Amino acid sequence: MGWIEVVIEVAREHAEALSDALMDTGALSVSVEDADEGTADEKPLFGEPGMEPEETAWDRSRVVALTDIDSDYAAIVAAAAQSIGLPSTPSYTTRSVEEQDWVRLTQSQFAPIHIGKNIWVVPSWHDAPDADALILELDPGLAFGTGSHPTTRLCMEWLEAHAPQNLTVLDYGCGSGILAMVASKLGAGKVIGVDIDPQAIESANFNAERNHCNIEFALPEKFGTDHPSSEKFNVVVANILSSPLKLMAPMLAGRVAPGGSLVLSGVLARQAEEVAAAYAPFIQLSVWAEHEGWVALSGQLPG
Repeated sequence: MGWIEVVIEVAREHAEALSDALMDTGALSVSVEDADEGTADEKPLFGEPGMEPEETAWDRSRVVALTDIDSDYAAIVAAAAQSIGLPSTPSYTTRSVEEQDWVRLTQSQFAPIHIGKNIWVVPSWHDAPDADALILELDPGLAFGTGSHPTTRLCMEWLEAHAPQNLTVLDYGCGSGILAMVASKLGAGKVIGVDIDPQAIESANFNAERNHCNIEFALPEKFGTDHPSSEKFNVVVANILSSPLKLMAPMLAGRVAPGGSLVLSGVLARQAEEVAAAYAPFIQLSVWAEHEGWVALSGQLPG
């Protein structure tokens, strides 16, 4: 069995409506891509929170509809175009999608990742390259954080270089829980992870149990209710994005204990100065390291 992908290039104003219409007329799935992808005209669509576009489409959008190999894809496209009032059926191309072992294909794209001096992030279908290293068994999933992104790597390297032995650690914006687990495996005495996404909390709990880490994960509401607002931590790490990091400066800095450290990432090198300025009234931050245009900022409160 196989499938057919129908590829249609349309203007921005028709992309969303045509996508919906294709689903209504028989497509199995529909995606929208930048028709200028890979060229000098390629444009990023999504930015930081609060910067989402009104339409999830590009000036020149490529609508890709998946259909069964036996489907009348010509009729599907014609009916969709007619239903949204296009004057004629748009031109399109097709391409075959052969049946494959998609699980094995996906797994082949994720190999163990070596981070810092002695950390390996290993998918469950691989053996650890070094059994004596700090091993995190972690599969790609819905929550951010597998060690492949430069910002996650930077935070992991900071934790390795400043092992929080017997210290308390707060991972704010924990995603998959990877930073909290690194802290736990490096000997932290108490680790709490917080995220606004319930799916992330579920994923982090699963990952922590798999890696034999004793970590409490919670939504911000529970964190605020169950833990006194005065609770402070020896290490606070937040790998988010620059805009929310700036907004949360009083709260995150306020969670750092005297003599404790604050580590921030999710920050582009060009954003480092403005993020540090937002925290300047509370704690002095500087660039600790940079990787592929991203930075980790860190600073220490006076003891």
